[in-house]
Amino acid sequence: MSRPSTLPTEAEILAASADEYMSPAQLAFFRQRLLDEEAALRGAAEETTHHLQDNAAEPDPNDRASAEEEHTLELRVRDRERKLLKKIGQALKRIEDGSYGWCEDTGEPIGIARLLARPTASLCLEAQERHELKRRQFGG
Repeated sequence: MSRPSTLPTEAEILAASADEYMSPAQLAFFRQRLLDEEAALRGAAEETTHHLQDNAAEPDPNDRASAEEEHTLELRVRDRERKLLKKIGQALKRIEDGSYGWCEDTGEPIGIARLLARPTASLCLEAQERHELKRRQFGG
């Protein structure tokens, strides 16, 4: 999908001053990026579904085992894509409610560089690291 010419570029967003953080133009940029990613994921999911439906059972046990392993891998990828689609939907809701770009834990800015790398981020880097540390320590 092409980016409307009225949206700032990634370089312009990175060069913006701190007082422009999550301006309407920046929100529009991230909204479009999320919508583009959502469309790409939905297209990939559709291809996976068609591929899984099109493959007939292989008569040779080795071929069948290879095909089943390939299907398992595709289903894992599809599950990751489904989870990412959910995160994209949540990020789009945050854009609508005005909380996008702000850490859910601290209320601090998440940061443009982090959002460019991970547009679905809802935590600043420090809060994310704390959550991952807790998850590793407590298995939660």
